[in-house]
Amino acid sequence: CRERGVTVDEAGFEIAMSRQRDQARAAGKFKAAAGIDFHGDATRFDGYDCLIEDAKVIAIYSQGLSVDEVKAGDRAIIVLDRTPFYAESGGQVGDRGQLAGRSENRFEADIEDTQKISAEVFGHHAVIKQGSLRVGEVLSAEVNPTLRAHTIRNHSATHLMHKALRQVLGNHVQQKGSLVDEHKTRFDFSHHAAMRPAELREVERIVNQEILLNNATSARVMPFDEAVKAGAMALFGEKYGDVVRVLEIGSSRELCGGTHVVRTGDIGSFRIIGESGVAAGIRRIEAITGETALGLWQEQDAQLARIAQLLKAPSTELDARLRDVLEQMKGMERELAQLKSRMAAAQGSGLAAQAQQIGEVRWLAAKLEGVDAKSLRETMDQLKQELGSAVIVLSVVEDEKISIIAGVTQDLLDRVKAGELVNFVAKQVGGKGGGRADMAQAGGTEVAKLAQALESVQDWLNAKLKEAS
Repeated sequence: CRERGVTVDEAGFEIAMSRQRDQARAAGKFKAAAGIDFHGDATRFDGYDCLIEDAKVIAIYSQGLSVDEVKAGDRAIIVLDRTPFYAESGGQVGDRGQLAGRSENRFEADIEDTQKISAEVFGHHAVIKQGSLRVGEVLSAEVNPTLRAHTIRNHSATHLMHKALRQVLGNHVQQKGSLVDEHKTRFDFSHHAAMRPAELREVERIVNQEILLNNATSARVMPFDEAVKAGAMALFGEKYGDVVRVLEIGSSRELCGGTHVVRTGDIGSFRIIGESGVAAGIRRIEAITGETALGLWQEQDAQLARIAQLLKAPSTELDARLRDVLEQMKGMERELAQLKSRMAAAQGSGLAAQAQQIGEVRWLAAKLEGVDAKSLRETMDQLKQELGSAVIVLSVVEDEKISIIAGVTQDLLDRVKAGELVNFVAKQVGGKGGGRADMAQAGGTEVAKLAQALESVQDWLNAKLKEAS
């Protein structure tokens, strides 16, 4: 009851869903059932009541062709007269398990997927592990009970979650697609905005409350019109026959042919692990149940305990303790910024005395130590003021990244441009940059070449001044 694509308009949705189904059938070695031409009787599905039963082989297909026999090492799609295996439908994945020969027949096969060949014919996608199998033989079909148990917990939780979403967000919520397997449930629904944390917590609370009530689930087969009149939710995008199966679980009542828990308590626990947008007006929730949810809670508790130990505070006081630590960090960052600014100013005062001259033009190219890139502009302004007339290049290295700034006082702009100068230096250290004629910045990565690049400023400036004279 939960296998649909995700989009906004119905026509577009149906097109996308058709394309997705075609791709799903074509994907993988076992998704080729679309090419099978089977005209026999429908498969009787007994998987609501049992996980193992004897069944007769009605047909065998290998590489899309009908065959009479398969042997060890072959891959095949096997059609049985009856089966406990659920075929993928409504968002619930197909069952996996084993087929085994009876008594003297040593045949064994792993069922890696179960897909519908047609609406009522199930194809068991098998890898033959031992022996051989012929059409007409009787074998034992057994669903993997662990995988089925995990899957039905997630499927039943999906119904409860759908109901809870409508309670919390409103009746505009409609299912737009889902995928339910042994790991989690992924549920797409119509809603105009991201869910708030409080809304997610409330959905979790409602579902877990239903689980704690441990109410029995029930399934009834009835005419479609009667089911809808009784309040069963018919899901968008699904095509229903005249007779449908109505599943009641907790306060949820939906049309569904999937497999489910006997009582809500069998779900164990429910945890939302993610909420995101997948299209305009379509949201997606991912959730886990049972042992998987318990494992996540335990992992997060352990992580919380480690954090509490690091912060030297009980877990109940972590919020306050973390705020204190963050405030301390902000204060230290402010102090560090002030210290670097003072260091830059001090270096700037010392650097002015190191300025050299080409003719009447004073120039300076230097690397600052112990300061950050933010201090370069402030130091540049200070040096311009102290020197009055000059061409200046300053650099600093932080985390193996070079920052460069070039400055030219107004009286020299007709002869030297800061942008040209900073690019000349930056290219030598694997970078580039730009800016105004009087102030330009650049970056670089080749720290080992910085000293030589700064030394080359004298030759570059000498050539520029000669050109301008």
